[in-house]
Amino acid sequence: MPELVLASRSPRRQELLAGLGLVFAVDAAEADEAPLPAEPADAMVARLSRLKAAMIADRHPDALVLAADTAVVLDGVILGKPADAAEATAMLVALRGRTHLVHTAVTLARGGDLYTQISTSAVTMRAYSDAEIAAYVATGDPLDKAGAYAIQHPAFAPVAAWEGCYTGIMGLPLRLVREMLARAGVATPGDVVAVCRGLHVAACCAEPPISA
Repeated sequence: MPELVLASRSPRRQELLAGLGLVFAVDAAEADEAPLPAEPADAMVARLSRLKAAMIADRHPDALVLAADTAVVLDGVILGKPADAAEATAMLVALRGRTHLVHTAVTLARGGDLYTQISTSAVTMRAYSDAEIAAYVATGDPLDKAGAYAIQHPAFAPVAAWEGCYTGIMGLPLRLVREMLARAGVATPGDVVAVCRGLHVAACCAEPPISA
């Protein structure tokens, strides 16, 4: 089995990938994450994940490289990582009580071959107060998050409901990653549902649907 390299310094992605029972190295890609003019969000995350994977694959030609990119989209507007506390506050105010989309693209690269898939989820935020926003922003947690929030944050708990893939909203859709790795001939000993249960997720997208 080739060496597996995660092209991300995100601790969340590292923890999620480790949850699949995989041994991997980390080599983060430094890429300009600005969208291109008139670029749709799903196209942007696909492009950036492919760019990151290709950059790291050049440094590890014999390895299997996994890269990901996430975008939060409200009313067609991409909300990236906030530049400062004021921008984080503005994003959280805009998202409050609203439903938005989260796109996460995952790319596997081996040599010059690239394979990309996208996970899209719908997320509805709760009606948190201005005081709650201020307290959350003061923790610094929003500053490295697309859309200025983490769905899994235990104190702020910003999300009222979601449809799609919980770990995809976090930044790495594990069911999709498992399927992509299997396609590349890599077995994942860890259980996606167990990872979701560890995150206190009531319904995991990797579980079989309940029959009527």
